Amino acid sequence: MNPVYITSIGKFLPGDPVSNDEIEEFLGKVGGKGSKSMRRILEQNKIRYRHYAIDKNQSSLFSNAEMAHLAIRDALDKNKEELFDQIDFLAVGTTQGDLLVPGFASMVHAETGLPVMEIATHHGVCASGMQALKNAYLQIQSGEKRAAISCASEFPSRVFKHTRFEAQAKFMEHPIPFDTDFLRFMLSDGAGATVLQPKPSSKGLSFKIEWIDNKSYANLYDVCMYAGINKEDSNGHLASWLDYSSIHEAADIGAVNLKQDIRLVNEMPKVGVKRFFELVEEGKVHPSDIDWMVCHYSSHFFRDEIFRLMELGGMTIPEHKWFTNLYTKGNTGAASIYIMLEELLNEGHLKPGEKVLCMVPESGRFQTSYMLLTVVGSDHAANAQLQERQPEAPHLKYDETNWLQTSLVRQLINIWIDFEQKLAHVPIIHKLYRGKFTIEDYKLLMENIRQQVIDGSQWIARAASYISIDHIDLRSMFIAHARDEHRDYQILERNYTAVGGDLTVIQLGEKNIGSEALSAYLFQRASKENPFDLMGAMWIIEGLGCRMARYWGEMIRDQLGLTNEQVSFLLYHSDSDEKHFERLEAGIQHPMLTSDIAARIVKTAKTTARLYLLQLEELGNV
Repeated sequence: MNPVYITSIGKFLPGDPVSNDEIEEFLGKVGGKGSKSMRRILEQNKIRYRHYAIDKNQSSLFSNAEMAHLAIRDALDKNKEELFDQIDFLAVGTTQGDLLVPGFASMVHAETGLPVMEIATHHGVCASGMQALKNAYLQIQSGEKRAAISCASEFPSRVFKHTRFEAQAKFMEHPIPFDTDFLRFMLSDGAGATVLQPKPSSKGLSFKIEWIDNKSYANLYDVCMYAGINKEDSNGHLASWLDYSSIHEAADIGAVNLKQDIRLVNEMPKVGVKRFFELVEEGKVHPSDIDWMVCHYSSHFFRDEIFRLMELGGMTIPEHKWFTNLYTKGNTGAASIYIMLEELLNEGHLKPGEKVLCMVPESGRFQTSYMLLTVVGSDHAANAQLQERQPEAPHLKYDETNWLQTSLVRQLINIWIDFEQKLAHVPIIHKLYRGKFTIEDYKLLMENIRQQVIDGSQWIARAASYISIDHIDLRSMFIAHARDEHRDYQILERNYTAVGGDLTVIQLGEKNIGSEALSAYLFQRASKENPFDLMGAMWIIEGLGCRMARYWGEMIRDQLGLTNEQVSFLLYHSDSDEKHFERLEAGIQHPMLTSDIAARIVKTAKTTARLYLLQLEELGNV
């Protein structure tokens, strides 16, 4: 039997953190009235922030399968090996997928684009993520698979939108019942994924899986967390929502709503702690050996109850050893255990040799999941992982008392933040941020941007020739800008040959399809009368120099063991583009600025940002 290791863990949490005061801005107020239960529920669960994959218009920003894919991509990016073509098993857990049919794993597999492989869908509630993990664990342990991914993703926010309840006849004149309202303020969205292999990571820390224990108690308890029936209307017969005469009838009486039987849910800590005592008696758990207790409790209320019951049994794990991010990441159901382990592994908490006990009690129809992990590897290497910075727009000086300038700069900053966030996910940049950049990647990048660098001074010079004599100061600014940049391509060529590139190859290279689109757009705009809107293009292109060039140059230098001279094009642009920004600032503050010109600058900035991303996405595609 092979040993099994979790060699990397990824997560995806959609959108910005949502505070308690914002919840009903996203989910809405049923019938226009705020929930009377919300404050009490939040006081008990003590969750301060969570994430939603819907916006304040209640439109879905991602599918559940897309979130799973993004978590899987994060896990693969954090892995020290290029495993994409080696993954041959995928197990996925969720409470509710995007479709009724086919299985959720099929939809996730399609999103990832991973090779043909065996897959498995695990449908349930919180324990479905652990079921997926055990399936992947057994595949590697048996030697049948080389590398596996287990993943769990949850998207409950879309079933709690106020419009769903307002359309149900049962609640036209009555508030929604507590068993449903309770979950509206308990659950949130997110995904997590693990990579499993028969050997630990070559660098950094891994988890060795000692064992996974899953138990169902459905033979002993009624259903507790559920959707698809109405227990209160059952008269002893639990009619499925599919048994109603129509879907509309099932919806009208609330049969499709996700609910929690509050009378039963307090049994969940008892079942979980009972299994803990049994594992101790079986010799699988030695409480004194545990360094970290990672428990998925859905509410702080249940944490206190678990502590109380363990203390009553005389076998507890001290409070300072317990780890959770429930209060800041929310209750993401089946994904919660992944999201907790991701933070524990990737944010420097662990040391080699430590024991981690994971506990996932589930209230669906009562299950328990336990897993024992041992930390292996080198913590020094683990903490050296590179990551991208938080997006931040380049600093632009302007007259803060001028409404038009203030509005324009605010819009440009929003465009930049969106641009930089997307830039981090372009494959070539993503590799750089994950420490996987190669010398061939560097050559390819230089080959592709050289053509755009040559065009840069040319479209700026053309723009200058179309600026009327009435604005000779702006024409001079454009001419000076073109003069500064017309030999930049020579620095790039020297860098290329300094790392072993053939000068003929880069000089004869063609524009990729993204560069073609970017160049054609900029020359087209430069050929218009008084093309002041090209300041929007300068905001993006010169902003890259100010904000990203040195950052990228130093990362490439350090990852590839190069000298400053071999990345001098990027280091030079960091300094020179700051001077160019002074000219852009002069343009923004120029008296010629009108609302119409400002709107054109904004549109040109948006378009340039998208085409620049396309240029980097299409490296080598000529």
